[in-house]
Amino acid sequence: MKKLIITGVFLFMAGYTSAQKYSSKTGKVTFEASVPLFEDIYARDDNNIVVFNADNGEMASVSSVKNFHFKTKLMEEHFNESYAETAKYPKTTFKGKIVNFDSTKLTANPQKYTIQGTLNFHGVDKAVTSTASVYAKDGKVYMQGGFVVKPADYKVTIPKMVTKKIAENVNVEYNYILTKQ
Repeated sequence: MKKLIITGVFLFMAGYTSAQKYSSKTGKVTFEASVPLFEDIYARDDNNIVVFNADNGEMASVSSVKNFHFKTKLMEEHFNESYAETAKYPKTTFKGKIVNFDSTKLTANPQKYTIQGTLNFHGVDKAVTSTASVYAKDGKVYMQGGFVVKPADYKVTIPKMVTKKIAENVNVEYNYILTKQ
């Protein structure tokens, strides 16, 4: 399955044969949906695959949803079976672009950019906008940022008995170190 996902992302970017392409197979993506006074809801995926075209600012990423790990196995099990339904929706993807990106202005000093694109989770495509810090150092591109999503926007059903324990707004953060291809 992982090879299929990797192949799909690279085929998506195959049209950019002469482009300055950067990628990572070890991108870090976290989400946090905790509510005060209840157990922390936090998960992390250390195997997010991301491809970035420095010529035009386009990017794409993919995660196997089962790669998100929680501090307790029971929480992870509930997430995969009841909320994310990973048997039916095994991956989450993002396809977008850094707005007004100019690779000639990429330096070792982090700069703020806006990233716009489409996040697909739970079989639903939704436009998202993120603020990211992007810089280049030692031949690598570093990108980190975050955005907020609502489970309801992705048709994730949360049982009434736990709605007070899960935040309505989920904070998603990413941290990528991309190497040139």
